Amino acid sequence: MTFQERKALVKSYLGKTVDIKIDRPIGYIHKKENYCLTYPINYGYIPGVIGGDGEELDVYLLGVNEPVTEYKAQIIGIAHRENDVEDKLIAAPIGLNFTKEEIEQAIHFQEQYYKTTIEVLK
Repeated sequence: MTFQERKALVKSYLGKTVDIKIDRPIGYIHKKENYCLTYPINYGYIPGVIGGDGEELDVYLLGVNEPVTEYKAQIIGIAHRENDVEDKLIAAPIGLNFTKEEIEQAIHFQEQYYKTTIEVLK
């Protein structure tokens, strides 16, 4: 996938309602060789949609404060990663919005390792 295709893909989801499969619910512990990351929010993907890394397109789910396995939500933003091969979508329950600053704070636990800029649905 080219850089332009990757950006067009994530932009095409802004404002859309999607079904998300959550594979890292709140409290999930992701262990790697050099660190351990606990997810404070639900995190998953859109089934069948391939992102820039060749895997299904990842989505942060904000505004749902209990672990879930799936959720229908609206895409309210994009986490553009400048130093990675993929970007992440940001979703929330339909009708619920977050500011750029609130999104940055919510996803900092993972995005702190990347050079990320947030695009918010207007």
